Amino acid sequence: MSASSSLLPHAQAPYIVFTDFDGTITTEDSNDAATDNLGCGLEKRRAINLEILNGTKDFRDAFREMIDSVAANKTFDETREYLRSRIKLDAGFKSFFEWCKAHDVPVVIVSSGMVPIIRAIMENLVGKEDAAKIDIIANDVEYLPDGKWTIKFRHPESGFGHDKSRSTSPYRDLEHKPTLFFCGDGVSDLSAARAADLLFVKVVPGHTNDLSVHCDREKIPYVAFEQFLQVKDAVADVIEKRATIEQLLKQ
Repeated sequence: MSASSSLLPHAQAPYIVFTDFDGTITTEDSNDAATDNLGCGLEKRRAINLEILNGTKDFRDAFREMIDSVAANKTFDETREYLRSRIKLDAGFKSFFEWCKAHDVPVVIVSSGMVPIIRAIMENLVGKEDAAKIDIIANDVEYLPDGKWTIKFRHPESGFGHDKSRSTSPYRDLEHKPTLFFCGDGVSDLSAARAADLLFVKVVPGHTNDLSVHCDREKIPYVAFEQFLQVKDAVADVIEKRATIEQLLKQ
């Protein structure tokens, strides 16, 4: 094993599931909920999102603007507790996670959110024991001298703040080349969309579905899903050799 691969927690796994958190595992984006209800509000957030989509502002700077609008009004503990009690799971995620545990398939959350908030939400929704079995690769929180707080980006030099492709790409360089699944829904997933062997894109009626729009425009193949039971079935079909990735992408 190389020095670099020895640092990867799932270097020996033949299959790995990477998944976005907000709006993918959850029914609501926790960062949007915080911004809309505790920060600058829905209209301002939508205007900022449009700046991201049309390329006039990168995701990192836009996201910091949203988070700082929350931090101007609420402490970090108040924000974390508000989201912990509000955010709900996708109806099929628990079943999907149980299947992955039973079949030794690692599940790794790769998020543009903040680790302490994601951990608190997951502990509330699946319990501390199961939450501890899910790796979380995300941004962190920085406490400022004046008592305020802000987001601490994992990759501050990147326009994404957290370049999710950097979480998946080391596994692609392993000698045995594990099969990588990625589940996502939004603009923060753009950097990882091309890295997966099989990309699942959450498409919910009435939502903006930004990742599916991007993939359609760039001709990136994906499997659409509305809840994680569909992901479970597809992942199981691949692992249990009932279908190939190519066959799933043609359905």
